[in-house]
Order: sequence, then C-alpha cells, then structure tokens
Amino acid sequence: MTFRQNHLLGIEPLHPAEITALLDLADQYAALNRGSKRGDALAGLTQINMFFENSTRTQASFEIAGKRLGADVMNMAMQSSSVKKGETLIDTALTLNAMHPDLLVVRHPHSGAVDLLAQKVNCAVLNAGDGRHEHPTQALLDALTIRRAKGRLHRLTIAICGDIAHSRVARSNLILLGKMENRVRLVGPPTLLPSGIDQFGCEVTHDMAEGLKDADVVMMLRLQKERMDGGFIPSEREYYHRYGLDADKLRHAKPDAIVMHPGPMNRGVEIDGQIADDITRSVITEQVEMGVAVRMAAMDLLARNLRARPRPVTA
Repeated sequence: MTFRQNHLLGIEPLHPAEITALLDLADQYAALNRGSKRGDALAGLTQINMFFENSTRTQASFEIAGKRLGADVMNMAMQSSSVKKGETLIDTALTLNAMHPDLLVVRHPHSGAVDLLAQKVNCAVLNAGDGRHEHPTQALLDALTIRRAKGRLHRLTIAICGDIAHSRVARSNLILLGKMENRVRLVGPPTLLPSGIDQFGCEVTHDMAEGLKDADVVMMLRLQKERMDGGFIPSEREYYHRYGLDADKLRHAKPDAIVMHPGPMNRGVEIDGQIADDITRSVITEQVEMGVAVRMAAMDLLARNLRARPRPVTA
C-alpha cells in the first residue's frame, strides 16, 4: 500500500501499512540527518508554520525538517497575527490560501481546528497538535524510536503513565500502538484518566507497580498544567511519590525496558533526573532526533501526493 493521505490530521485515518511506509522513509532520513543533512524532496515548495500555542521542540523540528528538504519555510508569529485582532480562523485560512502555500503545519489549542483549516485550503495540512485531540507526528516519532530500540513495533507491552486525560500525545500513541498489535497499559490517578476509558481497548491501572510489570517500554507524560482548571493532584510531591518514575518503580519493568518522555520534562515530578539521563535506558534524546526524520518523511509523502493531484485555482 502506498501512502494515500492528502493531509496528516491524526493517526486514526492511517492504515498500518501507511504507518510502516512512513517509518521506513523516516529511517532513511534519520541516516541522511547524520550525513549530508540535505535533500530536495520539497524543493520549490512553500511551508508555513502556524503555531497558536507556544512550542519549542515541535516548531523547531518542523522548521529544520522543511529546510533540510529544500522548502521555503515561513514561521508565522500567531501571537501578533490578525487572529488576535478578531479575525476568524476561516478568514485566516482564506488569506493563507491566497498565498498558495504547499504545506501548512498547524498547532492550535482547540480540538478540531486543524481539521477545519484543512477543509478550507488547497494545500497539505499537518497537525502539530490540536487541543486534547491528537499529535500524530509525536506518536510517529515515538513509534520510530521504539522500533529502532526494540527491533520491532508489534507485540510489545507498553505502559503510558501520567496525565492521560489532558494528553493528545497519549491519545495518538494509544491509537497507533493499538493498530500495530501492541499491549498498551494506561497508568495514572483516577483524576487524570479520561471518562469512558474502558472503551479505549487497553488495560487501565492506578498502580505503577502493576502498570510497569514486565513492560518493554515505559512512556512518561508531562502534567498538562495549562489545561487543568482544578485540583487534579494533591501536590507535585505526592504525585511524584506515587506516579513519578524512579529506580524503584522502574525495577518492575523488564531489565531492557526503554524510558520515553515527549518533553518538556518536569524533573522530580514526572521522572527522576538520573533516570532521564541514563543512556542505557532513556531514549528521550533519540525521540528528539527521530522527530526531525519523521517530519521530513511526512512532508515528503504528502508533497508527492500534492504534486500528483490537480489543485484548484484560487482568486
């Protein structure tokens, strides 16, 4: 199966074969990034990055990915854009469409906003995170990191721990890992697990020892304080005591289990600093590196489909 998507709005529409194809290409770009660091797959194309939420890793990763493939990359300062003056998202989309971009990378605080933009523009749209909905390229880079570390991306036991309720990373990973036939456990306090969790098709526990038992992968999540409007945890100290990853809790996982975190990390809250820096277990730095490779692959595949289809002429 070829990669048939015109946009990358989430993991849910992707067939397992499409996920594998994207990861295979990303593997090639990972090798390129350690060598010449230059390709031409996006030569002659314009990439616009629109981040309505603050971002360091994701925005920089998309910018580097586009430039390494030869795109003309523009970062829009949304904090000083016309949206702040009252312009609607649809009007912003129509304005951008008149500039004839080829790739539009969007992060937005509201779920579904990126999908709405994709319906209004004549270019490929990539979701860089929308509200609590999805963060597809994060899940894909996590998948590539796991595959490179474990040699496969199926029939693994993977524990996703922490603030599940507010995490779009958890949702995208849960969908992707499920598609690839893995055993997924969600671990966290009841206040940080979403309603209807029993319908997610995964195991759920409030106990770290139980959740990490014989795990191949331990994926820690950041406390999404900016999305919390109440007292979800008694205190950060109590949270770390019960759910922060330290050496004692990690002993319940397999001896060769890898440790992941999408960043930014709150050391001493979600994860012990020594665990985060342990080069024998932690693949957190590799996640950042694979982020560039995955975003290069995603934009390359979408650009191929973009060039293959007729595009409507806008006024």
